[in-house]
Amino acid sequence: MIIRSLALAGGIAGATATSQFPEFSQQYMQRLGGAVDALGEVVADFDASAAASDLTRDEALAQMQGTAFLERRGADMARSIARYERLSEDLHILEGHGPFMRAYNAARFTDSEIAQAAWQVYKPAVPVSFVGFTFASVGFVLGGLGIGALLGLLRAPFRRRRAA
Repeated sequence: MIIRSLALAGGIAGATATSQFPEFSQQYMQRLGGAVDALGEVVADFDASAAASDLTRDEALAQMQGTAFLERRGADMARSIARYERLSEDLHILEGHGPFMRAYNAARFTDSEIAQAAWQVYKPAVPVSFVGFTFASVGFVLGGLGIGALLGLLRAPFRRRRAA
């Protein structure tokens, strides 16, 4: 009876957590788009400066050496360009998709700065849509099964062996 109660509690916890994904992913997407736009301006400005000096992006980055400041600035710019490219790809893949496809591509929600910013303004809510209900149902099943399986594994060594 205790295991069933704990599995039910795990199911409820799972339902509560997963039902929040659609709204959180929407907040993340908005912030992702803003970050891509901001980084895009920085990268475009750098590329324009490089082109004005008849340099490619890589050649311009390679020339940023000679002083500690230039080397640090070059490394910063290289990181910004790499982040812009990674986030642009994430946005391209996630853009225009609903919460089910965003969940399928959840591995694209990896930028900690964007996730923290989204989490700071996120307000949990009770989902009353089909999408929220579906995510809650999946979370309930996974949470209940997960807790049930974990408790079953923990209990296994203490079970009496049945006589053969």
